[in-house]
Amino acid sequence: MTSYRYPGEHAIFFLTLGVVSFVFLLTAGLSVCILPLLLVFVIFYSYQSNLAHHQMLLQKALQIDPQKSPGVIRLIRDCARKVKPGKIQVYVYPSNTMNAYTFGFSDPKGLVIFSRLFKEMEEKELSFVVGHEMGHAALGHVWVNTLIGGMAGFPQSLGLMFIFSLVFRWWNRACEFSADRAGLLACGDLNKATTALVKLAFEEADTPEEIRQALQMLDTEDDSFGNNLVELFSTHPMIIRRIHNLKDYSGTAQYRRLQEQVNQAAEIPD
Repeated sequence: MTSYRYPGEHAIFFLTLGVVSFVFLLTAGLSVCILPLLLVFVIFYSYQSNLAHHQMLLQKALQIDPQKSPGVIRLIRDCARKVKPGKIQVYVYPSNTMNAYTFGFSDPKGLVIFSRLFKEMEEKELSFVVGHEMGHAALGHVWVNTLIGGMAGFPQSLGLMFIFSLVFRWWNRACEFSADRAGLLACGDLNKATTALVKLAFEEADTPEEIRQALQMLDTEDDSFGNNLVELFSTHPMIIRRIHNLKDYSGTAQYRRLQEQVNQAAEIPD
């Protein structure tokens, strides 16, 4: 069920591991004895950061009431049946920002949905966003990101930091393409997946005409040399690239086969 993973993601990941190892070797002054200690520290640091983040969310996040929000519970369960992310704990964070993210070093992973998404997005658009985040968990991105991301503060050389950042974020962008495919499988509608991405990029775009105009603006996004340069250091690809990738993937036999499978899985009761 994870065959939708973006091609090349694994190759980029192993390249990232190679760069991380290289950076550690040089940072540690080629002392192999120090590397295990550094790795233990990174794991401990990542675990503690995850724990602190979890405690912060418990203080500020809202709990979903099954009686008051049966539609939300149904949507989350539907996405989970399709994407199969493993154990997930869902939080609704009060915010005027359109965002969602996953975190966690161990199970259950945390899925945070910013409250404005419920106001601005249609059901299938929200399913795309939730499915995207669950895809990160299903594909193993969450704990790897937590662990490797914790290493980013170790390199002392600007040159090494530059290389580390460049390769690590290349892998991040590949992960976003993979998670978008999970989101598409969760919502089952390319048009709604597209409008969800547009709304995340243009938070004020609401009407069909506003979305059409936003798409026209996004269509030229990858024509700019500056935008392409900025993307090299970004954890997310340009929105227009994500839309094009979804369009290409939706026309494949693999997508049609998987969509049929996940739709059948969603019909099986808990």
